[in-house]
Amino acid sequence: MLEQLFPRGMGRRLIAARVLRGYNLNVVPGECLGAKVIVNICGVANNQHFHGVPPLYTNTFLIITNAKHGIIIDAAAEPETYLKALDEAGATLTHILQTHGHFDHVGAVASLKKATGCKVYMDKIDAEGSQLLPLTSDVITDEWPANGELVIDELPFKIYRTPGHTKGGVCLSCYGLLFSGDTLFAGSCGRTDFAGGSMQEMQKSLSLLAELPLPDATTVLPGHGESSTLGQERSTNPYMNGAWY
Repeated sequence: MLEQLFPRGMGRRLIAARVLRGYNLNVVPGECLGAKVIVNICGVANNQHFHGVPPLYTNTFLIITNAKHGIIIDAAAEPETYLKALDEAGATLTHILQTHGHFDHVGAVASLKKATGCKVYMDKIDAEGSQLLPLTSDVITDEWPANGELVIDELPFKIYRTPGHTKGGVCLSCYGLLFSGDTLFAGSCGRTDFAGGSMQEMQKSLSLLAELPLPDATTVLPGHGESSTLGQERSTNPYMNGAWY
């Protein structure tokens, strides 16, 4: 897949960063979110950050609830990364929530589902079984609830449908966190020139995020690059405040 998208001799690592980071090219591990950051979520869960596999180093998150249930946002790291963290916490993986189906976000999904029997949530429109969108519909156990709300233990997730990067893209908010996948980045947005992408849909999705009834202090945790706040993006991100179109 990488050889087709990023030919040798073209600075593949930088080009790969450009493809899924959008228009901000500074995507290297030292400039992404820390290798492992543990954040308490309102006393009911802990959120851990890991890097996905190189060269794209997709941001991936493991939430462990007080009930010792594990929830992965974008299973992009090696399966053993999650299984080790779950074992150390005495927890069991119960859910994988995919913001979209691109190959660099889903690498561990099938293996983890087989190993744990967890539920897998993703819009099946992104399950094409292709190189770019490798999951197949049989791997997806559940689609997003029609009411846009998913409660796992004491964690209420709100699901916002945000096509543009892919047809099935979503963002997830929960207790002051916004998992924005490849829709919204710090100072940028996801590319729209892959199959299934749409600049018009991206504009609508970013406008939706800008107008959400979420406080400016909401932490934005994107699929690539550094974290931000929703207020920062509302005020300075040209792809979100309309300056780019």
